[in-house]
Amino acid sequence: MNAVTLGPAGTYSHRAARAVAAEVSFRESVTAIVDAVANGEFERGVVPIENSIEGSVTESLDALAEYDVSVTKEIVTPIRHALLAQGSDFELVASHAQALAQCRNWLETNHPDVGLEAVASTARGVERAREDARIAGIGHPDNAGDDLTILAENIQDRTSNATRFLVVAPVKARSEAGGKTTLIVYPNDNYPGLLLELLESFAERNLNLSRIESRPSGERLGDYLFHFDVDAGLYEDHTTAAIEEIEDIASKGWVRILGSYDTEHVLK
Repeated sequence: MNAVTLGPAGTYSHRAARAVAAEVSFRESVTAIVDAVANGEFERGVVPIENSIEGSVTESLDALAEYDVSVTKEIVTPIRHALLAQGSDFELVASHAQALAQCRNWLETNHPDVGLEAVASTARGVERAREDARIAGIGHPDNAGDDLTILAENIQDRTSNATRFLVVAPVKARSEAGGKTTLIVYPNDNYPGLLLELLESFAERNLNLSRIESRPSGERLGDYLFHFDVDAGLYEDHTTAAIEEIEDIASKGWVRILGSYDTEHVLK
């Protein structure tokens, strides 16, 4: 099996993808990853969906709403950020925007005068550090190699820092088995109590929602769609009953069921 994820090699996404496939290819954006899976170019894609410090990855939410795909697994991995550079005399720190945000307090305390630059991935920032002695990168300490120095380790603002990744697959791979289900709901409507009706469909059946996110639909200002993670599988009767009720509520719009899946923890 081959998988595609955020590149270049050495990103946290790459580390998660190695738990899925021996052969891993790379793209520069989450949207490109999901598109490549939807059009059949790759069997699986691995995309970050949520970080314990910075919250949801909005590009991933939007890509999952745009393309018709399924989710077959979630991978949770701890994030151990290190500051990597050719030496201690650097002027700029380059890394993914999420990584910069996750280390914001540490950077402000220890390097308040350096500039910050958001790049496509943590690995891309480390590459920039290899190319230019004036630049430091933030990434996993294993990315230092022989030509960069680990100036500091565990620089994330919280030691519990972890990221959740979703394994994206073609629609035909969608499963009803697993302990969690993800669906996206676009009601294409707006009236008092609409969101409450959606939530009651789960609550009345004793279904726990581990995550709910609203995102602009892109259709018009003030129009939203909703992402739900349900702590139950599609094989369970109360899950399917809740979704049937939600489909009635969202009859003017659509409901996309991404499937049920289990969690794998990758610790290295």
